[in-house]
Amino acid sequence: MITETALLESKTLRDSVLDRTDILDKVKALSLLPDGTHVTTAMVAVYFEVAERVINRLAQRHRAELTANGLRVLRGEELARYKGDTLSLYPESYPQPRSSLALWPRRAVLNVAMLLRDSDVARQVRTYLLDTEYLARTQPDPVNDLNARIDQRIAATLGKTVVPMFNALIETSSEHHRELIALRAGVQHIERRLRQHHARLQRLEEPLQELPLTKAMTAMDAMNSREFEQHIASLLLRDGCADVVVQGGRGDRGIDVTALTPDGRRVAVQCKRFAPYLSITSPDVQKFIGASKVLYASEVALFVATCPFTPDALNVAAEGGITAVHRGLLNEWSTGTPLKVLE
Repeated sequence: MITETALLESKTLRDSVLDRTDILDKVKALSLLPDGTHVTTAMVAVYFEVAERVINRLAQRHRAELTANGLRVLRGEELARYKGDTLSLYPESYPQPRSSLALWPRRAVLNVAMLLRDSDVARQVRTYLLDTEYLARTQPDPVNDLNARIDQRIAATLGKTVVPMFNALIETSSEHHRELIALRAGVQHIERRLRQHHARLQRLEEPLQELPLTKAMTAMDAMNSREFEQHIASLLLRDGCADVVVQGGRGDRGIDVTALTPDGRRVAVQCKRFAPYLSITSPDVQKFIGASKVLYASEVALFVATCPFTPDALNVAAEGGITAVHRGLLNEWSTGTPLKVLE
């Protein structure tokens, strides 16, 4: 199963999903240059809500990979032509660079989303990619089934007919002996690759072993982020909390819901509606500790997620006085069991 960490660290996995550029528009609109194909470095930074220097550093570190996915830098005559043919159409909307201009196609922008760690937008893009991959594995795909059967039949044909034919020709021919041996080796290589491909398809199609979902968890998995925050707020109200405020979104400084416990303690909550195969990591918890304890001076801090926490994240939460409300505990809370920390 592809995880977010694997996606960040493995170029092979990133390459396997780079055709899904439609994911970018599902997270937020990506403004394009007048050519309708490219964006500038500044526009990439705006999309991911980071400083332009962050994108420049990332481009330097991963230049070869990004260039392979379409990133190019215009200079000299090529830049002059582009400025004259394209940017000049909207001189007030797009800055006219002096010496160079980096052009990013959508494929390279998607590549950035799989390399950029400290961006909520990039993480949302990765979540969409992983959700898509998860659905592809758990739902039958007749096209893949057909392709697998075709691969099997081709491999069987190569192994049972073509290779024996080459063996016979090699035994009876001396004039083209070397050429026939090379051809046979090539066919055998193709046969092995097809069998390996078929084995990978079989592994991908193996059913995932998951615990049955309750109606509450099924409903939460279908919510968007705002609906999930509202649901957590309703659970706080149900358990007797007062002054419950949902403030998730830009400018929330890492706190989605605030409240007061029945005995007057300040509550700060972060809500993460992630796919169940993802995990909350220790850096996620560390950031929340700073926001909840330092910025909000909370006495009760809840990190609520629809997915598990890594062991390191649980240790950091325990040391920092954070209550980790993981998928199992969230299910119990949603079905009527109050959180002890709120009592």
